[in-house]
Formats: sequence, structure tokens, C-alpha cells
Amino acid sequence: MALCFDDVLLQPQYSEIESRSEVDISPQVSLNKLSVPLRSPIVASPMDTVTNAIVAKTLIGNGGFAVLHRYNTIEKQLYEFNQVMNDTVCCAIPATGDYLLRVRELHDAGCRTFCIDVAHGHHVLVKKALKTLRSEFGFEIHLMTGNVSTLEAFNDLSDWGADSIRVGVGGGSACSTRIQTGHGLPTLQSIIDCAKTDRDTLLIADGGIRNSGDIVKALAFGADLVMLGGMLSGHSESPGEVFYVNGERRKTFRGMASKEAQEDWRGKSNGTEGVSTTVPFRGQLCDTLEDLHNGIRSGFSYSGARNINELRAKMKYSVVSTNTVAENVPHAKK
Repeated sequence: MALCFDDVLLQPQYSEIESRSEVDISPQVSLNKLSVPLRSPIVASPMDTVTNAIVAKTLIGNGGFAVLHRYNTIEKQLYEFNQVMNDTVCCAIPATGDYLLRVRELHDAGCRTFCIDVAHGHHVLVKKALKTLRSEFGFEIHLMTGNVSTLEAFNDLSDWGADSIRVGVGGGSACSTRIQTGHGLPTLQSIIDCAKTDRDTLLIADGGIRNSGDIVKALAFGADLVMLGGMLSGHSESPGEVFYVNGERRKTFRGMASKEAQEDWRGKSNGTEGVSTTVPFRGQLCDTLEDLHNGIRSGFSYSGARNINELRAKMKYSVVSTNTVAENVPHAKK
């Protein structure tokens, strides 16, 4: 039995919280080695239709941080980083090719947080990249990597030198890995399993998160941070132009393993594990973040928890039937 977000509901409990302002949603951690304070558990995913310098600044201004994507030249990534120049910004890198040169250039520019960005993180190439980077830069840099779905993989990456690990395979809103390859696990189950680790590596829930309720569940079951892609797309600050479809304003959103992204990035497609689509234009990103933060605070208050640690300590849950999915959403007739 492997649990999805829709398979569980947290049980409401007695609460003495009189106002959401009493709830602190700050992660109970910092980006270790860097002591970067975070006021939000939200991290922007390294996708070319999600994160740029403007989005990174917005996330930082709202207490979170962002990962600048790697699907460009070193010069272009350096330009994006230099527009932000802040310790809560992270730069994605590959596990092969120019990754070492890319890190050297970004490091010289002041970057100290890097994400080895691959779909299948429990891999020898990730192991080699982690060990190479640790050998050259020691522990003065923060190394994020993933993605993984099992405790064995989480522990291995921790032992290879990762400071934080993205947990979730195949659950992203623009990801088709499970359909194309038959591999993956529900993200919530992966969080539950990986949270059993005895390592001090940060757990970043990544994939399958669709609303603030899913964020609360991810944090309750052991995630330190949550990485969002599709939920942060389609805003004024997001990369890409606004266009009209049947009179509705929309923007492009695509997985980085989609045919379109691969062809734009390297001029060819070597198998697709993602899709390209459009999403409604969603206005200002800061408004969406405020709504998410308010929803998370409300979620904490339903468990009588004033912070993430209390949420985990007090959390009770039920496994629910598939009928609950329909009952969860507003069903009043228009």
C-alpha cells in the first residue's frame, strides 16, 4: 500500500489558536552550511516556464527561495544569478557535461547553493558529481540533489554528500515518467518513507502538490520544504509571454523532459517524460504566495499547531476512501 495525498486527511483537533497570525510557518531549519533564514517552506522549481530572476526575487521577498534552471548557457545562468545575488537563490546544474565549469563560474560570482538537477537521482552519475564537488569545494557550498522516492536512495545521496534532497518521482503536474517508464511512487508515500532517515539531510517534497492542503500534509509527514512548479506558473513574473486562447489570457507551462523543452534546450528530443501545456494567467505571484501561506497557517491551526514541529508532533490522520476526493471539493450547483 502506497499513499497519495488524496488518500489521507489530517484529523481536526482541539486548538487554542485564536488567529492565523499566531502560526509560524517558517521551516525549522536553514540551508545548512549557510545559515540562511527562511520564513516560508516554498521553493520554486528549476523549470524554464517557472523560475527566473524576477520569480526568485519574489520568492525571497516572501520568505522562500528559488532554483534557477540550468537549461541555458553558463553565461545566461550567470546573468540570471547576478540579477538576484542573494544567498537564498540556488542554481541548478547537470550531473555531466559542463557541470563543474558551471559551478566554478557561478561560485566565482558568489553562488553557494547548487542543485544537481536530474530526474533519477539514485544514480552513479549523481554519486560522481557529488563526490567531485565535495572534493573541490568542501562543505562551503550547499548541495541539493534528487529526485528520489525511497529511503535507501535518500540515505545513499546523504552519504554521498547531499545537504538537501528532492523527494518525489513522477508526480509533477507536467511529468509523464510513470506512464512512460512504469516507475515511480506516490510522493506522499516517498515523504513518509524518506522521513524515517537518521541523516540530518533536508527533505524537499517535490511533485504532486496541487494546493495548500497538500503542502500541509507534506510538512506534517516529514518534509522540511516543498518545491512547486505548476502552482507558480502563469503569473506576471513567470517566464514567457501572455497570449489569448478563446479570449482567455494564458501562459505556457511545460515539463523540462517534454519534447518542446528538449528541442529548445538542445535541439533534439531523446524520449519524453513530460508534457507542454498552457495555464490560465494568474496575476501577481505575491498574491498566490499570500493565499498559500494563509492556507498553510489555517491548516496548522486545525491541528492546534503553532509551527512545523508542533504540527508533526500533534498530527493525526485517517486513510480515506476514493469517494472522499469528490466530497473534498465544493459541490454546490451553479
